Amino acid sequence: MWDSLLIAFALMLVLEGMLPFLLPTIWRETFKKLTEIGDNQVRFIGLTSMLLGLLLLYLVK
Repeated sequence: MWDSLLIAFALMLVLEGMLPFLLPTIWRETFKKLTEIGDNQVRFIGLTSMLLGLLLLYLVK
């Protein structure tokens, strides 16, 4: 199980690093916009992301 968790973490890091590597200006502008939105909007984005991840896991398994 630890192997799968580490693989998932490694893939997350690769995917998270692609945008700043390929398009640093766009990534920086997007990050600045994210710091300006409210806490409730950030929570909604986080919840949506988690639910999409769970749905994807369900569909793959």
